[in-house]
Amino acid sequence: MPTVVNDVRSFKMERAWGARDLAEVAGATIRLHWTDQPYKWHVNDGAEVFVVLDGTVDMRYREGGVEKSVRLGAADMFIAEIGDEHVAHPVGEARVLVVERKGSV
Repeated sequence: MPTVVNDVRSFKMERAWGARDLAEVAGATIRLHWTDQPYKWHVNDGAEVFVVLDGTVDMRYREGGVEKSVRLGAADMFIAEIGDEHVAHPVGEARVLVVERKGSV
């Protein structure tokens, strides 16, 4: 049966980076996250697609040891490949769709 998700803008969890599992496709998870706090610097063991659905997120990442930052708004995406060190810093509340390999850190 199809699923309709129509509460993205009001979606909220009890803790930052809490998520609702939406689907699994060919070994990848698709999750809706709510946050109002930064995540932690990390490197995924697979590619990660990060889509801001609501709010603003400053995505920080390192290239050649140099920290860089890009501001993402609704409908903006950040794609981290294997080995890309990054961290998301929301500006207020944000709702984010994350697609990554199941079990990825």
